[in-house]
Amino acid sequence: MAETLSLTPSQTEGPFYPDRMPLDTDNDLIVINDSLTPAVGKIAYLRGKVTDFKGNPQRNALIEIWQVDNQGIYLHSRGGSRDKLDHNFQGYGRFLTDAKGNYFFRTLKPSPYSGRTPHIHMSVSVKGKEKFTTQCYIKGEPRNQKDFILRRIKDSNARKSLIVPFNPVQGSKLQEVSAKFDIVLGWTPEG
Repeated sequence: MAETLSLTPSQTEGPFYPDRMPLDTDNDLIVINDSLTPAVGKIAYLRGKVTDFKGNPQRNALIEIWQVDNQGIYLHSRGGSRDKLDHNFQGYGRFLTDAKGNYFFRTLKPSPYSGRTPHIHMSVSVKGKEKFTTQCYIKGEPRNQKDFILRRIKDSNARKSLIVPFNPVQGSKLQEVSAKFDIVLGWTPEG
């Protein structure tokens, strides 16, 4: 019998899922369409694998991410001062997993904003299943200890599964970072 994996804890979508989708919704949140001006902030490569609890990859799963810009402003119209919004940051992206369940985004290393530790909101949609939502956090971030949403997860191992290292990319002159965030869903392809 196959070993079952620990499920990724679900978390709130929050109030700032985009209320109007940007024209560009690809997996590169740093450059919008064919603009030459990139977003301001530390570039982060976020990748991972989506599986069910038996380790079966979830092919063609729609992964969505949304997060604040470097100023702590969401794309959502009530997500902070529109005057401070980085109009070169996409703020939202989506990607279909490959045959092995892998996904990839180029985005910004999450920034803090009033009342929250830095994080990236993520959702997974698989045909015929309820949408799954969680959040990804930065390992070593001191604000994690006091974050009211992260602390709602009482099981310490489950909570730790949402916190991943954002490591420096070797040889990057731009001080880019990379993180791997695997998502384990609580369903099988049949059910």
